Parts: sequence; structure tokens; C-alpha cells
Amino acid sequence: MTRSKKIGNHKSDKKKNISKLWKTKRRVKDLDQIHQDMKPENAQKLLHQEVDYDVTGNAQHYCLHCARYFADFRSLKDHFKTKVHKRRLKQLREEPYTQEEAERAAGMGSYIPPRKVEVTTQIIEGEEMS
Repeated sequence: MTRSKKIGNHKSDKKKNISKLWKTKRRVKDLDQIHQDMKPENAQKLLHQEVDYDVTGNAQHYCLHCARYFADFRSLKDHFKTKVHKRRLKQLREEPYTQEEAERAAGMGSYIPPRKVEVTTQIIEGEEMS
């Protein structure tokens, strides 16, 4: 018998299995993509989608900040109270990187710290507000 490929990795970043990090099965949108979705014209399209039977909840219950679909209104409302959603809101407060910022970091300008963006949980328009 050969040794197992599983290597213990308690709190060690060096030993993590890299192939798991690059798998795309559970890939989520990056923060800069979500910032694009948060623009008013894109947000309206995502929050008011047509019924799609291939997506969870028929694409009617969507969290804009986490880029996730939910089965029903109640689970979406419960999601807004979770740590996962609150952490994502905190991550989205920082403005995404731009090409100008990358050039300044490379030495082609003076450093300007990233601005903060006000992010709040999306407003739920009315099915059962109970």
C-alpha cells in the first residue's frame, strides 16, 4: 500500500492542497464583479429577473452582495442575518482596485489610500414582510 496524499494542515497555509483552491465547482464572483453588479442599472436587472426554472428559487430570491440564489423569501431574509453576509458587506466597503492604482503601486505616481464605499443590505420589496 502507498501513503495517503492527505497531509495534515492545521492552521498552515503552506501545506494546503493547491488543486482544491483552483477548482471551479463552487467558484463565487470576485469582489470587483460584485461592485459592477451593485451599480443601479445592473442591480435592477439582477433583482427583478424573469422566472428561470433551472436556478434555485426560480431566480426570484437573489442576494446581490453574496451573488447567491435562495429557495424562498424566508431563507433570503434569514441569510441577511448571518455572519457570511455581514462579512461580505464588510469586504465590499473597500473600493475595488483600478488600473491607476496599480500604476501608482508600481512607482508611477504617489500613493492614495483606497476609498471606503457605503454598503448596506439590499432593500426587500414586499412579498411577506413578516
